[in-house]
Amino acid sequence: MSSSSLTLGRGPSASTLTLHDGALLVHRAADTKWPKVRVPVRDVLWAGVEDGLFELSMLARRKRTSPYSLLHITGAVSDADHAAAAAFADTLMTAAYPVLKRQRRLKVFVNPKSGPGKAASLYRKRIEPIFRAARCDVDLTFTCRGKQAQEIIETLPLDEFDAVVVMSGDGLIHEVFNGFAAHAEPAKAFRTPVTPIPTGSGNALAINLLGLEDAKDICVAALNAIKGQPMPVDLFSLTQGGERHISFMSQSLGLIADLDLGTEHLRFMGGQRFLVGFIYGLIRHRSCPVKVSIKVAHADKHKMVRDTHAARAAAEDAHAYAPSALTLPDAPAGSGLPPLQHADDREDGEGWITFDRPLVYLFAGKGPYVSSDVLQFPMSLPTDGLIDVTIQERTTRTAMFKAIDGSQRGEHFWQDTQHYYKAHAYRVEPLASSAKGWLSVDGEAFPLAPFQVEVHARLGTLLSMYGAYQLDFDAHGGGGGRGGKDRARP
Repeated sequence: MSSSSLTLGRGPSASTLTLHDGALLVHRAADTKWPKVRVPVRDVLWAGVEDGLFELSMLARRKRTSPYSLLHITGAVSDADHAAAAAFADTLMTAAYPVLKRQRRLKVFVNPKSGPGKAASLYRKRIEPIFRAARCDVDLTFTCRGKQAQEIIETLPLDEFDAVVVMSGDGLIHEVFNGFAAHAEPAKAFRTPVTPIPTGSGNALAINLLGLEDAKDICVAALNAIKGQPMPVDLFSLTQGGERHISFMSQSLGLIADLDLGTEHLRFMGGQRFLVGFIYGLIRHRSCPVKVSIKVAHADKHKMVRDTHAARAAAEDAHAYAPSALTLPDAPAGSGLPPLQHADDREDGEGWITFDRPLVYLFAGKGPYVSSDVLQFPMSLPTDGLIDVTIQERTTRTAMFKAIDGSQRGEHFWQDTQHYYKAHAYRVEPLASSAKGWLSVDGEAFPLAPFQVEVHARLGTLLSMYGAYQLDFDAHGGGGGRGGKDRARP
């Protein structure tokens, strides 16, 4: 790749910008604290010349493990150098936005009460300056009550926005997807990409899209809103009591739902509240009296590892070498939600099984991580058209406590008492009409009453800078997997 360079200023205060091999190198001799800055072109937000001034905005890290800092570099450009400076800016912007729309139009929701309650100040101090630097057109809503975002989304003028950005936990994302479902043009609405900026307790979607480390830096999530490419994702319909809801992440009952919904009063602890809830639940060690029926695609864990590893590698290659192929087609105007395919299936029908052993919890969903501490669905893929259903059979407290230690690495996947299914649909029926407990859907409380879940392939759209979920899973953990560690990040 040929190099391109530009020098701003004269003498010892001059700055030299060099674009080479997919990276921008800035040399500022007069800056003794940070004289050399090197960033991949992906991290360049804007470059241009206006009114005789060259302006450059980018995100940069002082060290590999440091959080992003927003940098602005400016320099006067003489009439004689104007053409060269403008040409360099154009070249840099073409490299920074090769197949991406610049100046995205973003509908942004910020939940000031999410997680520890710092979202509003974080948006003003860290996120808003990044969007402004990238010249994004932002329509901002600070939510002040439940369902507010859903109501706004239901009437959102879809042609006026390129993406919906949610600065909150995962609950507000649940509202957005259900708002799409109630929109006058739901199929078209679901083509609008949704992307998170994590400020909640679990932040599962952000972790799955960005990775464990990058999800800790909300500036990376802001960059994904600017530079991420559309990534299709399967969604679920949950039907209960004649009502239909959209779920994008997970459904749980038993111990997992108890630690999720039963620890709302511990939100100030962030993600640690889930660990506290898990330990408390193990001390109680209650069974979950339900009947579970599953339409199984396959349940061979070793085959899952091989298939999942190959699918993730193919997705990364498609993203890296043919990014334009990720462009999503327009949905037909006025088309509705996809029909339910398994609502009338018999439990003894083809492919259906019934789990009839005592269980501690059921946890089903899409996306490998459910929090920074738990890699619950290591075999999850964005668009395999299946839901990962895990059932923890009742076992000893000692075995459950041991599983905590390896939960961030997904080691419980290999336990004999952890049943893992790739499924088209499943249904749950409490065995007692007076059964007590929680049903958690994307972290939201639902009645513990009979319900069914089925998959809608590629219904939703997210934004991703990688084209695959980000995780590190030891595929050899069960003694028979292939491919070593499954590192989805390029």
